[in-house]
Amino acid sequence: MAEPRRHRWPEAMRLLFLAALGLLFLMPYLWMISASLKPLDEIFRASLDLWPEGGGTLRNYARVLEHVPVLQYLWNGVVVCAGILFFQLLFAVPAGYAIAKLHFPGRDLLFGAVMLGLLVPYHVPALPLYVGFSALGMLNTYAALIAPSVISVFAIFLFRQFFKSLPDELIHAARIDGMGELSIVWRVILPNALPAATAFAIFSVVAHWNDLFWPLIVVSGADRATPALGVLTFRSEEAGDDFGALMAASVIMTAPLVLAFLLAQRRFVEGIATTGLKG
Repeated sequence: MAEPRRHRWPEAMRLLFLAALGLLFLMPYLWMISASLKPLDEIFRASLDLWPEGGGTLRNYARVLEHVPVLQYLWNGVVVCAGILFFQLLFAVPAGYAIAKLHFPGRDLLFGAVMLGLLVPYHVPALPLYVGFSALGMLNTYAALIAPSVISVFAIFLFRQFFKSLPDELIHAARIDGMGELSIVWRVILPNALPAATAFAIFSVVAHWNDLFWPLIVVSGADRATPALGVLTFRSEEAGDDFGALMAASVIMTAPLVLAFLLAQRRFVEGIATTGLKG
């Protein structure tokens, strides 16, 4: 009985270390929640007490809800992120399947081009895209927010790596049953790739929900403002240096992301763990 107990100590130390590391990464978010419940003078005190005096106040949240069209910003974020994710999966899943499982001339060269696409900074095509959308009269629209991100080279790479780990026999059996390539992609491959799709969905939604660069260029006014742009607008027009109200706005805008991750974390971890690195 002593041997199993001896083996528990390394496991307990590992869990303790991971818990401490997780708490360290959570500290900025915990401080943000704490600051959102404090009056301004209490935020800048020398002490770093997380729990506000008197149990905290919801005054900062009331100010945000009074001056900020929160539901409009959140709805814009949902529409933009859902639209981008839909088109990214629509293009990336067949592309990843083709590069991973189909044999055609130039396949490796095409995959090399995809990898080179990962090196292009997001900011490089911003100016020509803005000029194009301006000429088409599409500024301050959902289309302008969604269109530049519909093709994700990272998604193509991620799905290609995942599809390489799927057995070829699964595809051969589907072909014997008379299924075409597109049917195989959507009816056979994608259901088996749900962990990878969930992992990529979290990456995509977090990136575009928090994106400020492109919305700041193509959006004016609150009608199409995304959550990150909404917080910036609130600071410029209403909050100023009231960091308690700013923290309250940030908590409201990031809460859907935290909730979505908590609901999908099992699939997320599974997707990352099962996405191989085959060549």
